[in-house]
Amino acid sequence: MRVSWISPIAVILPPWPSNTTKPTSGSICRSRSVTKSLRLEPNAIRERLHTRFESQRNAWLKGEGNWPLSLPLGVPSENEAREQMGLTTRWVDAWHDWTGPGKVQWVERHWARLGRQMLPEAIRFASPDEVAAFIGRDAQWRQATMRLARVCERWPSLLDTATKSWDVLAEWPDEAFERLVALLAWLEANPASNLLPRQLPVPGVHSKWLEGHRRIVMRWLGAIRQCETRGVSLEQLTGLRAPPERLRLRVLDPALRQKLSGLADIEAPVDDIAAWTLPVRAAFIVENLQTGLAFGDLPGAVVFMRQGYAVDVFGRIPWLATLPVFYWGDLDTHGFAILDRLRACLPHARSLLMDETTLLQHRMLWTHEDKPAGDRKLARLSAAEADLFTALQAGRWGHGVRLEQERIDWTSAWRAITEALQDKAGVEDNR
Repeated sequence: MRVSWISPIAVILPPWPSNTTKPTSGSICRSRSVTKSLRLEPNAIRERLHTRFESQRNAWLKGEGNWPLSLPLGVPSENEAREQMGLTTRWVDAWHDWTGPGKVQWVERHWARLGRQMLPEAIRFASPDEVAAFIGRDAQWRQATMRLARVCERWPSLLDTATKSWDVLAEWPDEAFERLVALLAWLEANPASNLLPRQLPVPGVHSKWLEGHRRIVMRWLGAIRQCETRGVSLEQLTGLRAPPERLRLRVLDPALRQKLSGLADIEAPVDDIAAWTLPVRAAFIVENLQTGLAFGDLPGAVVFMRQGYAVDVFGRIPWLATLPVFYWGDLDTHGFAILDRLRACLPHARSLLMDETTLLQHRMLWTHEDKPAGDRKLARLSAAEADLFTALQAGRWGHGVRLEQERIDWTSAWRAITEALQDKAGVEDNR
């Protein structure tokens, strides 16, 4: 029988619900501090528990936390109950019918006008299992605890790191998790294999998979070996051999192509390109592949393509240090950040078509830079380049203004390219 708020004198008390705790004698007359939230029903408690679960699940996986966990349900005062009889009755009914998870604790009140009342005071959870079940995450929690127990039985030092990897423990498909465990076991047994990633004898593990899971592999393997991973590459930690870094370039001079048996479009290891003895007289570096493919023939020149931010590699090519080098990137904050980075290894590199005039002449072709480069100072830019970079950062012409290099009219772009090469030749002739 449910509580009925029928009069200040006669109140029908319900039988004790099956999943509740009876009040102690001291709880009948004990005064309580006013709660900020009144009459919390199951959905409200579920929201609070969800937040707590998200913030504390890592600690709970390690066996930490104070248990049992008790959450107040917001017992109203007599005046508050009288003012909202219907709401209070529904609240009592919601918890009277509660069968779990968790145990509802009840308190008796002796009120002046409503008489003796039995009210749900708190809900108590004995363990994280009950909390997970309450919020509908019990399947994930069970999987996480089983996987954690399994890996920590084999690698006890993995406890702290693994508990911070909720997605791996609770959300990864079985196939992916088994692949990770098998890889870690193999790497533990073969710490200096010097194999390429594709040579790994672990089913399902290949270069793409390893690169996509680099962070988790390094964290877990570092914990297993109890070694520092900051400043350490994946290859150094795993004992694998890194595939040689490669560059793509086009040889723009027919005479130079003859020395390469006619090859024009080349992708080769950086070290091989660094060893070239071709009489190259100028080099262009462009941010995008399509732009590099559009280049026509130019005497003594090559064009490197598609490196993005990975321009540090050009510092490993000694013959570039002795040549005129032109960099042409997108006219946006990242384009200037890449230029600044390039000059760390090739300080003589000149920018091409990265000026305010070019930007404003192509206003109709502007696009939007979704994530501009952060608030940074680029010390290697020229005064004009730095002013334009600052203007783009500040949004002088609007937020995120961007001119992609391939949108510039190719006729005018090619004219600027050939003029830059001719200016270089003129300077050399005057020496």
